Amino acid sequence: MQEVMSGMTNYIPTINDRIRWKDHEGWVYFICPEYFTLELGIRPKKDNQGSPHKKHHILLLVYNRFYDEVQYLGKRATKYDDTIDPTL
Repeated sequence: MQEVMSGMTNYIPTINDRIRWKDHEGWVYFICPEYFTLELGIRPKKDNQGSPHKKHHILLLVYNRFYDEVQYLGKRATKYDDTIDPTL
């Protein structure tokens, strides 16, 4: 979601948003007060080693002081989708 305030765009991250920051593009994966993580990619684990998680996530932290540099591109319906849903 974006809000426009006095000519500037202030991005407020939401899980499953597709965003671009600098040269990086991906999905918002996790949010906390200080930052959000941008999922740049995933790859399957070779050996689960007892973990319930089946994939490695490649994540980039974007601290809240950089939110004004983020470009909102769209949103996906669920975390299992890999395309922007134009109806959202």
